[in-house]
Amino acid sequence: MCRLYAMHANEPTRVECGLVNAQNALMAQSAGDLTGMMHGHGWGVADYPDGVPIVEKQTWAAFHGEHFQKAAARVYARTAVAHVRRATVGKTSLENTHPFHHGRWIFAHNGTVPNFEALRMTFLEHMDPLHRSEIQGETDSEHVFRYLLSLFLRHPEVGLLETVRRGLDQIVGWCREVDPTKTIGLNTVLTDGERMVGSRLNRSLVHLRRDHLHVCLVCGQTHVKHEPTIDYRAVEIASEPVTQDETWINIPNASVFQTTDDFSLDIRPMGTHAAAALRS
Repeated sequence: MCRLYAMHANEPTRVECGLVNAQNALMAQSAGDLTGMMHGHGWGVADYPDGVPIVEKQTWAAFHGEHFQKAAARVYARTAVAHVRRATVGKTSLENTHPFHHGRWIFAHNGTVPNFEALRMTFLEHMDPLHRSEIQGETDSEHVFRYLLSLFLRHPEVGLLETVRRGLDQIVGWCREVDPTKTIGLNTVLTDGERMVGSRLNRSLVHLRRDHLHVCLVCGQTHVKHEPTIDYRAVEIASEPVTQDETWINIPNASVFQTTDDFSLDIRPMGTHAAAALRS
């Protein structure tokens, strides 16, 4: 179990309210989510301030000290991903802390691949040697990331969303071969700063689309600190609704999604293995 937040906009945007100040900001979720569960095994914040990803991570809880608050306050970008970890696979370490990155790619995962030790070699055997050699940690999440990038490296013509859909459905198939009774959690976000795709499987995930520059009811200001050159558009994705005064929409279970040119979500079914693995 973990909690994640992602934002993708057509203008640089501050995310401090979503991460720190809002009623159910990610920092508050790290202390206790809507189910009362704490996510205190590390945090990470990633963004693209000048088109190049910057990732900041720590191994302590986001609600401890000022470091998470300072990291959130500096973000002013078109794309950002943040994550607070509750460790299920792999010890508490920087190498096991999300978001993971490779080149321009940023990835975060909420959930667990059950029986991962039994499946680790299967992941490695299906990876490109480049990604196999660059694995730094022990988590199922990093292996999912490297497997998806391997698929996209080999067949970019398939498209990013379809690659993620097929790849995650294959992972579910592997899991069900080992034990079809185990619940699989595959909420993901993958971005290169220009595109953002992701998935929901057996964990809560919601989104909020913004079609104009709004005055935030938390801070009383807009989150854009310059004069926009175009009509503002943005989409926010989160494990739980971050604000109480806005209508967050559930992303359907067993689905994949991508942000569109108008910053809405294109949502599609994940696949037959995932449909069979839906948690009742």
